[in-house]
Amino acid sequence: MGHKVHPNGFRLGVIKDWQTRWFADRPQVYRENLLEDIKIRDHILVKHKDSAVSRVEIDRKTNEVRATIHSARPGVVIGRGGQRVEELRKDLEDITGKRIRVDINEIRQAELEATLVAQSISEQIERQVSFRRAIKQSVTRTMQSGAKGIKVLVSGRLGGAEIARNEKAMAGRVPLHTLRADIDFGQAEAHTQMGLIGVKVWIYRGDVVATMSSAEEAARREALISTTDGSPSGTDSGETQVQSEESLAPSPESQNVNENEQTVSDIGSDDANEESEE
Repeated sequence: MGHKVHPNGFRLGVIKDWQTRWFADRPQVYRENLLEDIKIRDHILVKHKDSAVSRVEIDRKTNEVRATIHSARPGVVIGRGGQRVEELRKDLEDITGKRIRVDINEIRQAELEATLVAQSISEQIERQVSFRRAIKQSVTRTMQSGAKGIKVLVSGRLGGAEIARNEKAMAGRVPLHTLRADIDFGQAEAHTQMGLIGVKVWIYRGDVVATMSSAEEAARREALISTTDGSPSGTDSGETQVQSEESLAPSPESQNVNENEQTVSDIGSDDANEESEE
């Protein structure tokens, strides 16, 4: 039977990084930090539900916690004159009791963020828009924005039906088993009169090709040069073999010189024979 794995967790350490970065040397510290991270994320997502927040990254230092908010509407998060950010920072400091630093990153293309696409579909379903129309529009916009593929799964009492069911839409390709494939996953819930409707979105944004740094590239070139100098291979060995064959093959000038030397030696031997006969 198949086992469904979270696409982001499946690629951690390969092409994706952790959304929380810190280290705890004791189990008690780990528990405290984990609970604080959950409280920070929940508070940000609830307070800025209308700000199109895709994800929240948390970094910890000795006496400071930095929360980076990735949003498609940074102006709504910041507020007029930075008022909302300051209020958010004070709320987080009251929750954690630590010094908080809040950074905001703008998302240029919201259509390529799976979480934002799922939120958009759920909001349309809550406004009683046809779920098929909402899914079709989201798929079209995502593919027009440059995505390689998208898959949308909606489940629940769709259209007010008595029995819950699933509806799936897909465009392009979504290779879930390819580790180098950059696949973003997001989910959202639509609160309707008939109950909850879940929305899941997978977006395939292309493959991530590992690029070498300048130091690694220089080391690779030195290794290639050393191998070609030590034991020629490939085209170098072919060139050296041709050169050796050319050096072994006598040139026309050397052939003329050898013929002249041979005639001179023949003449000298004839003179010596004549002198001996006399």
